[in-house]
Amino acid sequence: MDGTNGTEGSNQPAEVNQQSPAGQQATGGDVEESNSSGNSQNPGERKVYGCALAQMPPLKPPSTWTSMAIKELKSKLRLEKDSVVTVKRGNIMTVHVPTIPEGKQVCWEFATDSYDIAFGIFFDWNPVTSQAITVHISESSDDEEEENPLEGLINTGDVEKASKSLAKSNIREILPVYRLDSHMAVQGGSHEYPGKGTYLLKFNNSYSLWRNKTLYYRVYYSA
Repeated sequence: MDGTNGTEGSNQPAEVNQQSPAGQQATGGDVEESNSSGNSQNPGERKVYGCALAQMPPLKPPSTWTSMAIKELKSKLRLEKDSVVTVKRGNIMTVHVPTIPEGKQVCWEFATDSYDIAFGIFFDWNPVTSQAITVHISESSDDEEEENPLEGLINTGDVEKASKSLAKSNIREILPVYRLDSHMAVQGGSHEYPGKGTYLLKFNNSYSLWRNKTLYYRVYYSA
């Protein structure tokens, strides 16, 4: 449950001081399951882009930064379409951002009003089928977590459970889901493409029983 003094508790990963990257506004894509074909596989082993799931390239950690220019970012994003949204209590918003040939890395910036929000990034190795950004809103529940373990994922200390859930899919973790003080400072970062696939940026408000969160965000590519 959220705090009552306007500042919720947070468990933040280490911060890397870095200037905000410049780039063009992102265009995104839907994610689709890949159907591997060809040579026979070992039992329990699936292949993505011709390589075994267990042999997918390792993912580098992202570069992250914070900025105190939170008022400036909010004022700018209020003028942009679909850049200000409400993540309702108990809900998770996932932004699907595919890799595109024109860029080499994905960049993000976001802030919130009054209270924090949890944030994490994953990478889906399934083939990209389109270049349209998609946003998916889901409610956190036990049933949904069983169907899609990533939907309710928030850092609870159960690393083993999260690792097992990820190991069953083509999705890999880039940045664990942690609550960040996005109401006090702009949270930003970038990540260099590990290959072709789709980034999943998760804004998780599933821990909040009472408060909706106003989110200001943008995602863009940098060469």
